[in-house]
Amino acid sequence: MPYYGMPVGTQYEEVGFGFSKGVITGLLRERYGFDGIVCTDWGLLTDAEIMGQEMPARAWGVEHLTPLERARKALEAGVDQFGGEQCPELIVELVRGGAVGQERIDASVRRLLREKFVLGLFDDPYVDPGRAKEIVGRDDFVQAGLEAQSASLTLLKNGPLPLAEGTAIYVEGIDAATASAYGKVVATPGEAQATLVRLSAPYEPREGGFEAFFHSGSLAFPRAEIDRLERLRPTVLGLHLERPAVFPEIDQACQAVLADYGARDDAFLDVVFGRRSPRGRLPFELPRSMAAVEASRPDVPGDTADPLYPYGHGLAY
Repeated sequence: MPYYGMPVGTQYEEVGFGFSKGVITGLLRERYGFDGIVCTDWGLLTDAEIMGQEMPARAWGVEHLTPLERARKALEAGVDQFGGEQCPELIVELVRGGAVGQERIDASVRRLLREKFVLGLFDDPYVDPGRAKEIVGRDDFVQAGLEAQSASLTLLKNGPLPLAEGTAIYVEGIDAATASAYGKVVATPGEAQATLVRLSAPYEPREGGFEAFFHSGSLAFPRAEIDRLERLRPTVLGLHLERPAVFPEIDQACQAVLADYGARDDAFLDVVFGRRSPRGRLPFELPRSMAAVEASRPDVPGDTADPLYPYGHGLAY
């Protein structure tokens, strides 16, 4: 799936990757030998309304073209499938009008059908409901998933971990019933031997039904949340990194910091209490300040000055 973006200042035409013959055919297919299916990212051809929000076509570099002309350019680039579109009449019109040959469509159809044959969808297209019920949610599969979640946790900073089983703990953002299987859950931080807090990377809410799903904006925590956590001084901070975060003051207030990318409370607590070991590494750096983020180059990863934690960082025990 070629991304929405387009190359700027390179040898390639400055159009979205889904419209770029130099990238899809020249680079992907001819240079690297890829002969699989190329599906565009969603909504490159036509405007749409998604969850009540008007979404113009993401036709970067070819905004001036009609949907029909965009479809032709994408097919000429080497695309096999249009993501999020419901306009087969455009393809029919291109073929009937002679703008695109039948053999070009056949090439994409062969790729699409080949994958279905390989998957056996023509030989055995239906699922056995009885067998599916036995497989989905099977105990050993769930256990393997939990082990993978625990292993993915990234230990950024450590002092007291692992905690001893039975430790008196105060928890925030963690199910108390789940936590009670590991330690003695108490009602206030003052009663606790250790304070465990789980929270998510910050973002600025966006308007619109569809865009609201995509978190963006500042990576820094609000001042009030920083002040609250500095007063609480968690023993262990669990930080869900759906996106990077800027948290130097919070980091300094905590004895241990564990990053996760989507983990259940029991997978998190298994690591905190030493039942499993964290083996994750940061997939991106964690900047020290928003000023450093704003001063970095937008198209270069790992480009902030003096990051709080660099790309690839991760401790273990």
